[in-house]
Amino acid sequence: MYNGVLLAVIAGFAVLNGLFLDDVPLWRQLLFVVLAVVAYLHGRHLPTPREWLPLGAAGVVAAALVVVDRPAGVGATALLGVFVVLPWLAGRFRRQQAALVVAAGERVAELEQQQRFVAERAELRERARLAVDMHDALGHELALISLRAGALELDPEMTGANRAAAAALRAAAVAATDRLRHALGLLREPAPQGISVEALVHRAREAGMAVRLDRSGAGSAVAEEAAHRVVREALTNAARHAPGAEVEVRVARGDGRLTVAVRNPVAGTADPAGSGTGVAALRAHLVQLGGDLDASLADGAYLMTARLPDAPGHP
Repeated sequence: MYNGVLLAVIAGFAVLNGLFLDDVPLWRQLLFVVLAVVAYLHGRHLPTPREWLPLGAAGVVAAALVVVDRPAGVGATALLGVFVVLPWLAGRFRRQQAALVVAAGERVAELEQQQRFVAERAELRERARLAVDMHDALGHELALISLRAGALELDPEMTGANRAAAAALRAAAVAATDRLRHALGLLREPAPQGISVEALVHRAREAGMAVRLDRSGAGSAVAEEAAHRVVREALTNAARHAPGAEVEVRVARGDGRLTVAVRNPVAGTADPAGSGTGVAALRAHLVQLGGDLDASLADGAYLMTARLPDAPGHP
């Protein structure tokens, strides 16, 4: 409101100073210069709601003077336009231009922030992928080391000192696996694998696990990778929580899906899934692929069942 009144006052002075131009003293000439400067500064720094109304009102007054005194009215109208309207428009243009520059700078800063966010997210995903790869691969290897150490501990030809060393090795491997799961188990990005389910089962058998594989049909590369992760997680849990028990692995393809089921007996009240972070990460990964994972303990056996999409061209 104040800015509009000020603009109306500037325009009114211009109209009054535009009258009686037959003899214009110096102070009136300087007043035109002052009005032009003030009008420019007003347009540059003082945004006004309905800013055309004060100028329009002054223009109406100047036009009305044309009816009363044509020469005086024409002079007042012309001087209003030259010394108020044009400088005010120039200031308004500069204000809008400055606002556009500020808006463009803010937009550039926002885009740069978004780019930094995307780069940070990509870095976090890559770190998560590497960390989950360590979690899966090292956890599996540590479980096999624990299993081998347990077999050495039960070897009747071992001396007492060697048996104690084997027991300590097994305990250290189990503790290292737990620490690895605690540090990395919540990360969920998948890592590509280059080993088949058959080779995974074969390595487990070489480590001393009793594993029976029943397979019918092969899936796509994505489904096979997911099946590898499911079997590896299940064998790792079985090696840690059910050493010596027979593990049954079934892989079947049908109805556009690859079904993987791993079952092993569990003694006592041990939790076959450990802290559950590995299973949680695996379930999240399968859900992203459009599959699902069930893991439950019933009738003294732990069963992990995964249903994986195997449609042609599935990403």
